Amino acid sequence: MSGGALSGTASIGVVASGESAGFGRRFAALIYDSFLLAALLMIYTGVPVVLTNHAILPETSGAWAYVYRAGLVAVIGVYYIVNWIRSGQTLGMRAWHLRAVTAAGKPLTLRSATLRFLYGVIAWAPAALGVLWLYVDAEHLAWHDRWSNTRVVRLTRS
Repeated sequence: MSGGALSGTASIGVVASGESAGFGRRFAALIYDSFLLAALLMIYTGVPVVLTNHAILPETSGAWAYVYRAGLVAVIGVYYIVNWIRSGQTLGMRAWHLRAVTAAGKPLTLRSATLRFLYGVIAWAPAALGVLWLYVDAEHLAWHDRWSNTRVVRLTRS
């Protein structure tokens, strides 16, 4: 993927430059996405709180608190995976002109998007060290890019 340009989706009239996105744009997209995710997680949390009339804690809800917490992770995962499969972009990625693609420049599959999300959790968890790795990597790939055989590219207007 080095050098040549990847063609983007004709319906949105953009072309991926083939250049891996830097940390700043990735982080900015993550911040944008966090606002939408906060709203989705508030809605998800509101349902059990209204139904049980108390906080979802192990002391008050028993094992259901752990089911609730797994659901929080699932909501976040579904948000990213569905958007990456559908268009290669989350809301934040659209705002910052980024797209997740395979190493060959093709749209992500369910498998590649799921791997990207799971490895992304690992890459972001230790103080974003796995994402900052893109400054050391010869192809400017973060850990989750390399491990899932995907990448985030900057889009340019055609």
